[in-house]
Amino acid sequence: MLKNPTPRQIAFFSSLVISTVLSIAILIVKLLGLMDISYLALICIFLFTLFSGYTVAIYYLKRYIYRKIKLIYKTIHKHKLNPLEKSNVVDIDVNIMDQVEKEVEEWSKYREKEIQDLKAYAEYRRKFLGDISHELKTPIFNIQGYLDSLLDGAKDEPERCDNYLERAARNVERLNTIVEDLEAIARLESGELMLDLQTFDIRELTEEVFDDLEIKANDKNVTLDFKEGAAHHYKVRGDRESIRQVLMNLITNSIKYGKKDGQTRVGFYDMDKNILIEVADNGIGIDKKHLNHVFDRFYRVDKSRSRQQGGSGLGLAIVKHIVEAHKQTINVRSTVGLGSTFGFTLEKA
Repeated sequence: MLKNPTPRQIAFFSSLVISTVLSIAILIVKLLGLMDISYLALICIFLFTLFSGYTVAIYYLKRYIYRKIKLIYKTIHKHKLNPLEKSNVVDIDVNIMDQVEKEVEEWSKYREKEIQDLKAYAEYRRKFLGDISHELKTPIFNIQGYLDSLLDGAKDEPERCDNYLERAARNVERLNTIVEDLEAIARLESGELMLDLQTFDIRELTEEVFDDLEIKANDKNVTLDFKEGAAHHYKVRGDRESIRQVLMNLITNSIKYGKKDGQTRVGFYDMDKNILIEVADNGIGIDKKHLNHVFDRFYRVDKSRSRQQGGSGLGLAIVKHIVEAHKQTINVRSTVGLGSTFGFTLEKA
């Protein structure tokens, strides 16, 4: 017997068996003298039965298989079958059941992956909404507290009034930062951010960022400088203002979480087609259990200290999106007590 026969083979062997059995029965009757029939007529009966049986078997097999396949395809396919294709759905020269089984298996794997993706997305959305509400709740609660105090009489005390208004203003600024960063994340993820690719000097841009952050660095007596060998003015290709945002965020973080009287150093490394830019500090460092999450939204290594320093908790997530929008990579390495180094690549011009 054939293994995994096609519909054509099933029809042929079925009609062959029926024709053979019928012909043998007629031959036995002839040999017993119960029927007078010539051998030519017997052969004609055999061929006619074989042909007609084959035709009928093919017809009903196609109808039966098509009906079964149609039910399966109604389940696994999202699109309707084209009426013009219906007559060609069943190819009688192939093992149609194996083909359908393969498609069902592929559909099953796809559905399983789709379900897992939906579960992951639902969990991510739940966590994200929880993080947003938590981040917004703190400044809103603070603002409400200061306004209530002012309404309860603190407004009549000039010194307390000014103090509470300044604190409320800082919390409003923090709220504004969170909202702006959320908008930036949404634009990056939706692909609405259009990169203005141009050629620029990465060292010159870094020097501009150093100048912008000089006062903040002086407040903690942090030295901003270049690593040895970073004197070369590499030309890179990218969106200059977006990369400025990346450098501003990384260097600002190195100042915030670096130690007092510390240093932040930037280095450049030629990687053939790309330039590696590294921002290193000798601050408190990051425990290895946190390294895989530092680019997650609202992830804070030290929650209480991070909120005291301000910020939205979205800075590194935005940095990662900007770098990936340039089709480049960013990474971090760190040791507690020794400091952290963030590195990202840009295309060499």
